[in-house]
Amino acid sequence: MRWISNQAWQPLLLTAAFASVASAGRSLRHAGKSDDLLSAFYERSPLHNAFLDGEAEDAIEKRVAKAQFLNSNTSSFSVNGTGIPDVHFDIGESYAGSLPLSSDPNDTNQLFFWFFPSTNPDASKEIVIWLNGGPGCSSLEGLLQENGPFTWQSGTYLPVKNNWAWNKLSHVVYIEQPVGTGFSVGNVTATSEEDVAAQFLGFWKNFVTTFSLQGYKVYVTGESYAGMYCPYIASAMVDAKDTTYYNISGVLIYDPVIGQNDIQEPLPAVSFVDYWTGLFPFNDSFVAEIHSRDAACGYTDYLNKYLVYPPVGQQPTVVAGQEANGTTKRDCARIYDDIVYAALTVNPCWDIYQVATTCPLPWDVLGFPGTVEYLPSGASLYFDRDDVKKAIHAPKNVNWSECSEKDVFVGGNDNSVPSSIHALPNVIDATKNVIIGHGALDFVLIANGTLLTIQNMTWGGQLGFQSPPTEPLYVPFHDDPSLSSIAGSGVMGTIHSERGLTYAAVSLSGHMVPQYAPSVAYRHLEFLLGRIPSLSSTVSFTTDKNVTQPTGAVGNGNAPQGYATVKNGTTSKNDTGGARTNSGSGSGMSLTTWASLLVLPAGIAAFLV
Repeated sequence: MRWISNQAWQPLLLTAAFASVASAGRSLRHAGKSDDLLSAFYERSPLHNAFLDGEAEDAIEKRVAKAQFLNSNTSSFSVNGTGIPDVHFDIGESYAGSLPLSSDPNDTNQLFFWFFPSTNPDASKEIVIWLNGGPGCSSLEGLLQENGPFTWQSGTYLPVKNNWAWNKLSHVVYIEQPVGTGFSVGNVTATSEEDVAAQFLGFWKNFVTTFSLQGYKVYVTGESYAGMYCPYIASAMVDAKDTTYYNISGVLIYDPVIGQNDIQEPLPAVSFVDYWTGLFPFNDSFVAEIHSRDAACGYTDYLNKYLVYPPVGQQPTVVAGQEANGTTKRDCARIYDDIVYAALTVNPCWDIYQVATTCPLPWDVLGFPGTVEYLPSGASLYFDRDDVKKAIHAPKNVNWSECSEKDVFVGGNDNSVPSSIHALPNVIDATKNVIIGHGALDFVLIANGTLLTIQNMTWGGQLGFQSPPTEPLYVPFHDDPSLSSIAGSGVMGTIHSERGLTYAAVSLSGHMVPQYAPSVAYRHLEFLLGRIPSLSSTVSFTTDKNVTQPTGAVGNGNAPQGYATVKNGTTSKNDTGGARTNSGSGSGMSLTTWASLLVLPAGIAAFLV
């Protein structure tokens, strides 16, 4: 999900704005439920009674007999599928715990994982790694609210089965990394992504050995700051030239950090506001101001010059809005920040991760649903509960939080060049199987910034895409067995593939694509694993084949690409439309009031998890 930039940013927190926000860990109970109430619930549950009779013991023995990875090496990691707190169904075979970064069994530097085998017969010799970003944000967030076998979404009562769980397609492991993230303990020594990758490969060799995964195809996936993690880790696997342990076969990254911060955030910010004008109902004076500053910074001109197909050439080292030394001009940097302030003024529940969000504000068992951190009185962070830690073999003495309050890089700085410079092209050229997905409603990392970065990246002997994304991203019609995991179908975005790289824009998704558009992410994984010929294919889901699909053409994609920009108070419009009407007026809390509640030093504080 979210990421915390490595440029001295702090979390965007609005906790002071809500009197009901409580500190995490007050209780093991959830909002409004007493211990007695929950005890009574458990006593009535068939899962409670199942442990009291011989029938349940037989069921457990049968489950163990079917376990694919249970042996003397893995038994200490085995998780009781019916013993996960508040999860009132069997999640199936899984394994959780910690493994060291080296071959030294006494190594105290360890990464925490939760591994979910798949029963899909096509998954026999492959495994998918999922990483969240940060740096320092837990991959258990991805498990619980994106693509794990059970989900507990913001504002909902209890966890439910996830019909879009990725382990329905392949073996999946969620890994908290680097050291200092979540339950992963040890001394923080990493200063760069090269260090992170080296440590991860040490852990991964131990994981492969423990679960006898030698020779398995490895797919590295993640989102946000994992746009740094995944390419660097995958590139290190490529360079290791050891397919016994590091048989890297593809990468999938969502809304990723792959380029310069200025390119991915402030530079395309005003054009983003112009396109989604109805979601940013700013008053005329503010609209005029940000357009004036945008023009002075040269952002619009830069977009018009370089976001073209094929590229006009390599983009300059010093981009629009920067001083000669590469630092961002203050007025240019503040455009992005001021848009966030203004958006929160007219819509106090506005979400930087999904800009179509409005009030009311849902609570979240991870304490972190979006721009606003909200955990009501009486609730506690799910993974910081003692009973949850015990169930998944997590260290009891670690206070878990979704994103680490301490640095996971020495001094708080990741001294690495963007992954688009070398690591990502290296992986594309080696695997011919990389997908960059992007939610069109994400303001943390803006789609146009990602496209600009791609157009400045060289892979397969050429610079950027030679043709613009236009093809449809098709998601098959499917049966929705439960309202708790309902998801869309049909044309859901726009895709383009060249030389082993696929870009997939998702029309109705924010930053966390597997959460906002789970059926789309499921389709992405099918393509990554080689189960379908393309993301425009109208063939059924490989796990839901008996649903009729279109037999004819479905037209072009429908996600915005290179959307409208405004110069000097006039509206310009490209072939996607998006005309801007500068109208609307602000209301609600004053900008000054919101500013006093936000923790936002220079450079917007944003979580890139």
